[in-house]
Amino acid sequence: MLSTALGFGAAFRPGQLEAIESVVDDRSRLLIVQATGWGKSVVYFIAAKLLRDRGAGLTLLVSPLLALMRDQVRMASRLGVRALSMTSANQDEWPAVEEALRSGECDLLLISPERLGNEDFRTRVLPEAVRSIGMLVVDEAHCISDWGHDFRPDYRRIVRIVQQLPSTVPVLATTATANDRVVADIEHQLGNGLRVMRGSLARPSLRLQSIRLADQAERLAWLAEQLPSLPGSGIVYCLTVTDSRRVGEWLRSRGIHAASYYGNLETAEREELEHRLLNGDLKALVATVALGMGFDKPDLGFVVHFQRPGSIVAYYQQIGRAGRAVDDAFAILLNGREDDQIHDYFIRTGFPGVDEMTAVIGSLEDHDGLTVDGICRLVDVKRSRVDHCLKTLEVEQAVYREKGRYYRTPRPWTPDVDRIDAVTAQRRRELERMEALATTDDCLMQLIRRELDDPANEPCGRCASCVGPIVETNVSDWMVREAISFLRGAMPLTIEPKKQWPAGVIGERRTKISEDRRAQSGRALARWGDAGWGAMVRGGKYRDGHFSDELVDALAAMIRGWRPSPDPEWITHVPSLRHPELVASLAQRLAERLGLAHRTAISKVRDRRPQKELQNSSHQARNVHGAFETTAAVHSGAAFLVDDVVDSGWTLTDCAYQLLEAGSGPVFPIALAEAAGSWRDK
Repeated sequence: MLSTALGFGAAFRPGQLEAIESVVDDRSRLLIVQATGWGKSVVYFIAAKLLRDRGAGLTLLVSPLLALMRDQVRMASRLGVRALSMTSANQDEWPAVEEALRSGECDLLLISPERLGNEDFRTRVLPEAVRSIGMLVVDEAHCISDWGHDFRPDYRRIVRIVQQLPSTVPVLATTATANDRVVADIEHQLGNGLRVMRGSLARPSLRLQSIRLADQAERLAWLAEQLPSLPGSGIVYCLTVTDSRRVGEWLRSRGIHAASYYGNLETAEREELEHRLLNGDLKALVATVALGMGFDKPDLGFVVHFQRPGSIVAYYQQIGRAGRAVDDAFAILLNGREDDQIHDYFIRTGFPGVDEMTAVIGSLEDHDGLTVDGICRLVDVKRSRVDHCLKTLEVEQAVYREKGRYYRTPRPWTPDVDRIDAVTAQRRRELERMEALATTDDCLMQLIRRELDDPANEPCGRCASCVGPIVETNVSDWMVREAISFLRGAMPLTIEPKKQWPAGVIGERRTKISEDRRAQSGRALARWGDAGWGAMVRGGKYRDGHFSDELVDALAAMIRGWRPSPDPEWITHVPSLRHPELVASLAQRLAERLGLAHRTAISKVRDRRPQKELQNSSHQARNVHGAFETTAAVHSGAAFLVDDVVDSGWTLTDCAYQLLEAGSGPVFPIALAEAAGSWRDK
């Protein structure tokens, strides 16, 4: 059977046969902790086939690896396992999959943990699958523990499935990234009697080095100069979507075949990029953690981190993509000063806050069912955070969902403040240890294995600490200057027009903003605080109280390159009661550069809270509505509407609405920087 799947002469690796026998013969509950590339999928596919041949029911495999489910289905079929999947990417196949489940034509069903949160699947499909289950497999099982580096609340739903299973049904959990604390938590979640099989986590093919390059310009320069000399093709990991796009664009501008990969790409585009990397058509895929667990290219030659990950465990998981079938692969850790700011944001938002959870559950206690929009109208919590709160509360059985509305259950609920505080503190300690890895003179692989509680923990003899530098650490001055020019000339950001007022602004429901009262697509010069113009914008706003002529010139150059249609004939600005001269001066000088008239066409008639202090769209839109009025200076031609920083976008939306209602031509919003979403998406 193994030869059928992997080729003639294939043999089991140490521990694989023992794992198969444990779940098939002994019907054990087993946790496998083995290095990436060890072959955990071989174990559960062969075990599923053997159990099925002995008359057992289907295997239910819960996996976060949507990108690899197609490959897993193909591999299973080579073993004679009839495997099917139900994911967000194959909804058109669901009816056929359900029919196969009913007729017994499916041996193994692959689902994501989020599928367990789908009301229809949970109430209609899952009960039948559980009644006939022959084995439960939990892939990437560290996600079940909130001590793990990639905790996903929907994994906790698996615990309820385990509790319903007879003791004769084997449970197999697998991971490559669990230290003793995470293993203990998984044991607690999956119940007593869980056996643990651990192997060495050493990766002898990897050669590790850490390089401190504080500025993004220096790191871009290093990539441009050193990436071509690294072996084969590989991955460059970034912490944010913005950096993934920017680094990919930079590498392409230097003639390097690179593409950007992140979570909100269309499924077809992600599949194409994965295929290009697998076939060696790319030198590098510049990715967020959306390209993570399970991506399997055995001859991947390198993994470079543009920024430092949040923990050593996460770092090990990511560098494990490289060097599975080659003798030498490089793992290069670049790190700089913005890394800590990004991770601080990630840690602070990792759990729903106690105040947020209390507000959300309180809104449901006072109403007989609410939509997410209805909750957002009542509580000033970001919509994404409301979704996070609801998912957590649903997993904890404090709320339930029915036909798009959420209801409070009778189950008592109090926030587990001590656990949240403990996990948050632990993640800050993990960040500190990751910082130590980036600066240590000790063996890098040894430090990683120590963090993972690997019992075998000798120096690797291959990393830069053991043998000296393995790649160049310096960058040339001229390439750094090229990178700075690139950062300052990077593609401006689009300010998309709002198309609907949230419920409660104009009426009780969402209300469409008519096209004749809607702003046009606008532009922002930079992202707030970024390595191009963003840092200069921040300094001008909060340090100098004045935006430099260099920024005004850059804004004018951006507009000349943009050429909106119809050509704007005049400029106005968003007024401020707190800093009346800051944006007015910016708009006046911009008008002079562009040879346009500047008019003070809007006045602020009511002082309101700063938009950045409010959390969701409903509250931000209500906060700004009615705060501005137009003056007699409105001109009938197309206009530029200038602000310094755009966050929620509702101030520009409301001011554009007022201008258009007063008789202005099309309104094009302009801002120096966009602050919204800087580190929020993967």
